[in-house]
Amino acid sequence: MPAKYNKKEKPSPTRRTLLKGGLAFGLTAGVTPFAIGKPKPTLRVMGTHVTLQEAIRQRAMEDLGINIAFEPGGSARVLQKASMLPNSFDLYEQWSNSINVLWRAQAIQPIEKKRLLYWEEINNLTKTGKLTENAREGAGDAPHKILHVQGNGSLGEKHTDGISFLPYVHNVDSFGYDTTKLPVELQSEEESWGWLLDSRYSGRVGIVNDPTIGLFDLALAAQAKGFMQFEDIGAITEYELDDLFNLLIELTQLNHFNGFWTSVPESVEFMKSGRVSIESMFSPAVSALNGQDIPVKFAAPKEGYRGWHGVMCLSSATQGRAKDVAYEYMNWWLSGWPGAFIARQGYYISNPQRSASYLSKAEWDYWYEGKVASEPLKGTDGKISVKAGAQRNGGSYETRLSNVAVWNTVMPTYEYSLQKWYEFITA
Repeated sequence: MPAKYNKKEKPSPTRRTLLKGGLAFGLTAGVTPFAIGKPKPTLRVMGTHVTLQEAIRQRAMEDLGINIAFEPGGSARVLQKASMLPNSFDLYEQWSNSINVLWRAQAIQPIEKKRLLYWEEINNLTKTGKLTENAREGAGDAPHKILHVQGNGSLGEKHTDGISFLPYVHNVDSFGYDTTKLPVELQSEEESWGWLLDSRYSGRVGIVNDPTIGLFDLALAAQAKGFMQFEDIGAITEYELDDLFNLLIELTQLNHFNGFWTSVPESVEFMKSGRVSIESMFSPAVSALNGQDIPVKFAAPKEGYRGWHGVMCLSSATQGRAKDVAYEYMNWWLSGWPGAFIARQGYYISNPQRSASYLSKAEWDYWYEGKVASEPLKGTDGKISVKAGAQRNGGSYETRLSNVAVWNTVMPTYEYSLQKWYEFITA
C-alpha cells in the first residue's frame, strides 16, 4: 500500500475533464463519444441496497453522462429474478455466493480483462486468495476459486482472459450488538459467534434471511457453542444440515429468534426499534445506527469472520452499446471516488490505492489501517458515524481479511439447504 496520502479529498473530475479523457478511454474500452442529439443510453443495474445507493447513482450519471436505473431488493429475490430473466438487467451486483447460481443458469457472460482499465491494480485477495502470506484462505467459495472462466466453460483458479465478475467491493461480516444490552456475564468474554445462540439473548436475536449467508452465521454459532462440529463448514453435508436445523427449529419453537431481515434498512429498523439486541449485520447498518447515536458494535469474533466479496456481473443478454456502457460503469467503480465513498460505510475496494487520495488521512487511518480516529468521521449519509478516539473493531484491512473462517458460499448441498432453510424460518 502507498506510504503517504493526501490529507484533503481531491476535487471531483469535471465533466469537461472526463470528456477530454474519453477519447483515450474510448480507444481502450471500445466505446465512442455520444452522438449529439441522440438520447443518453440507460444502464440497468440490479442488486441489493448495499451498493445500489442513490448517491452512487447520481455521481455515476454525472461522471459518465448516462442514465442509470437501479433496481435494489432483497438478495434472494433479486438473485432469483436475475438467474431467470437475464433480459431484465445489464449489470448485476451482489456477492460471490451468487456467481455459481448465475453462471449455471447462463444468466451472465464472461467479462473481458482487456476492457478493464484497472485490472493490474486489483490486489491479490481476488487473484490469489490471500492479502498476506500467512492469511487464512477461508472455507467455501473463496473468490479467487470462482473468478476465471476456464477453457471448458467452468469457473476456476487458473488465470484466463475472461472472468465471471468484476472484483470490487468486499468486506468481512459478523454480527452487531447493542453494547448497552450486552448481558453482564458476556462483558468480560471475547466476542464469539456463539452469542447468537446464547440463551441470555433469547427472544432478542435477528438473522439475515438468506440461506447462503444466514446459514453460515448459524453454523458458526452452533460450532462456537460446541453444539456440533462440521467436517468442512464450507461444504456442509446433508446429514450435518439435518442436525443443524433440528437444533435451530427447536430454538425457534422456544422463541429464541425474534425475526429474519431481508435488507439493510430492515436490519437497521430491527435494532433501532429495540426488537433485537443482537443480529446478523452488514457494515452499512452499523454505520447508520452509530450515526443515529445508537451504540451498536460490529463484532470481531474470535472464531474468524464470514467473508464476502462483491461481484459485478454482465448479463448474457447485454450486447452492443449497452455492453459498452456497462464496461464504462465497471471501470468507473474502480476509478477512485466510489471506493472512497463505500469506505465510509466500512467497505473495502479491490484497488484501494486509487481511492486513498479521495479520503482524508484520518479516514484512511481509521478505515484501512485500523488506527484510532483522530477526528470525528462522517458516514455516507453525512452524519458522524465514528467519534474521535474510536478504533475499528478487528484491526486493519489486512488483519481483518486475513481472518476469514468461511466465505459466503453456494454449497454442493445448496438445493437441500434451501429446503431446510425454509422449514426453519416457517417453523
